[in-house]
Amino acid sequence: MAKKVGLIGCGAIGTVLADAIERKVIVCDELVVFDTDAAKAQKLKRSLNFRVKIVGSVDELLAAKPKVVVEAAGQQAVRDYYEKLVASNAEIIVMSTGALLNLNADDPKVHFPAGAIGGLDAIAAAANAGIDEVTITSRKNPKALGKSNTEEATIYEGTAKEAARQFPREMNVAATLALMVKPVQVKVKVISDPKVTRNTHEINVKWRYGDMTLRFANMPHPDNPHTSALAAWAAIQLLKTLLK
Repeated sequence: MAKKVGLIGCGAIGTVLADAIERKVIVCDELVVFDTDAAKAQKLKRSLNFRVKIVGSVDELLAAKPKVVVEAAGQQAVRDYYEKLVASNAEIIVMSTGALLNLNADDPKVHFPAGAIGGLDAIAAAANAGIDEVTITSRKNPKALGKSNTEEATIYEGTAKEAARQFPREMNVAATLALMVKPVQVKVKVISDPKVTRNTHEINVKWRYGDMTLRFANMPHPDNPHTSALAAWAAIQLLKTLLK
């Protein structure tokens, strides 16, 4: 049976994923793509020698019967297509995890990669024993946050759910963390710092038997400063696993 991958969204993350298929980092037989901006889908197809089928809707994409569908189009796309996606037979990879905080994300077919962070296996293990507190401090260049401040500034302090709502492209990392440790509330601090060139995330976890501190400093994706390059590669790793 042919292994097909569906892709919703042909932006920075979708392009990295398609390139990984082209270079056989991911082994599949066909890429089926949908983007509300048809020009983006055409541009992606022209850049590849691999077999790519462009479709005009998510319904058409699902009708092609992909084994895995990757959402890389933003939180609104998740909200618009979620019911159709989970009703299909495909495994679903959600990149815009902020949208999942308001949806039933417990369906076993719904997966989300670690994105711009790691260590989720250790955090999930600790959650089984009991987590008392989780905080994440994210420090980004103002350009990555749509800001123009010239001095370091804390622009948000609050919950992961609200952070993902206020920064739908930049703070899916906080939402991913919240999905791992629920019902514990993740405390989020976002710092806009013109001195930094990397998206930096420091996570502190207090759990029943100890403490964890994890720190990640990632270069922004060259085509989209709102996301870290690591996020696309995390999706590629998860996709490779689901296609086996």
